Amino acid sequence: MLSAVGVDFVRDGRPILDKVDLTVERGEHWALIGANGAGKSTLLSMLGAAQHPTRGTVEVLGRRLGRVDLRELRSLIGHVNPRHSLMNPLTAREVVLTGGTGGSELPMRWRPQDAEIERADYLLGLLGMGSLAEARWPNLSQGERGRTLIARALQADPHVLLLDEPSTGLDIAARELLLDRLDQLREQHPDLASVLVTHHLEELPATTTHAMLLADGRVIAAGPADEVLTSERVSDALSYPLEISRHDGRWAVRTRRGGNIPGRA
Repeated sequence: MLSAVGVDFVRDGRPILDKVDLTVERGEHWALIGANGAGKSTLLSMLGAAQHPTRGTVEVLGRRLGRVDLRELRSLIGHVNPRHSLMNPLTAREVVLTGGTGGSELPMRWRPQDAEIERADYLLGLLGMGSLAEARWPNLSQGERGRTLIARALQADPHVLLLDEPSTGLDIAARELLLDRLDQLREQHPDLASVLVTHHLEELPATTTHAMLLADGRVIAAGPADEVLTSERVSDALSYPLEISRHDGRWAVRTRRGGNIPGRA
C-alpha cells in the first residue's frame, strides 16, 4: 500500500529525514512516534503525495512519486489534518462532501449525487455525527470537527487513511470517543491501511498494529507495535527514561524512576 525506501529529505540545507525505510501493507495500522522535529509529519506528507523526497523512492498504491499524476493519486488517499481551514461556514455534511471534490470548499454550481449524499450521511453516522449533519462548522467542537474530517477523508472510499495528530486540542472524553470510533472504523473496513502521527502513546487506538519510532529524522525502531513500543526503545527515541505498559490494547506512559536512557549518560 505504501513504501518508502532510503528516503532523505533536506530543507534549507538541514536534513529532516535520513535514510528512512517503511512498508505498510493492506490492513496494517501504523503509528509514527517521536518528539517535535523528529520528521513524522514530513514523512506523512510524502506518503500522502504532498512532497517528494530529496533522495530515495516513495510509492503509494504501487505508483512512484515523480512518475504519476499527483492529483489522481491523492484521490485514493484519505488525509486527516486537524488544522483544516474553511472560508465558508459549511455544514458537517457539506464538509464531508468536499472529500469527493478535491478541495476544501464546495465547487461553484456543483450539486452532489444522491449516492454521494447517502455516503456522507453513512460516514457521519459511523463517526457518531449523524445528528449533527446540518450543524455549521464554526459551531462544532474540536472533537466534532475531528470526527467530521475523518468522515471527509473516507468520502472518496480511499485505500489509505493518513491521520496527522487527530487528537490535537481534544479533551479526554472527546479523545476517547474519537479513538473508539477509529477502532470501529478499522474493524468494519479490514482492507483499509492507515498511518497515524502523534507525540503521545496514550492517543493510539487499540487497533494499532505497527509502529515506527523517529528521532532527529532517523528510524530508531520499526515493526509490530508490541516489539517497538517498549520502555527501552521509546526512552531512547525521546531521550527520557520512561516506563511503557499496555492494558486492554491501550498504552500508558510514566517516568521510570531512577532509570537511565539506553546508550546515554
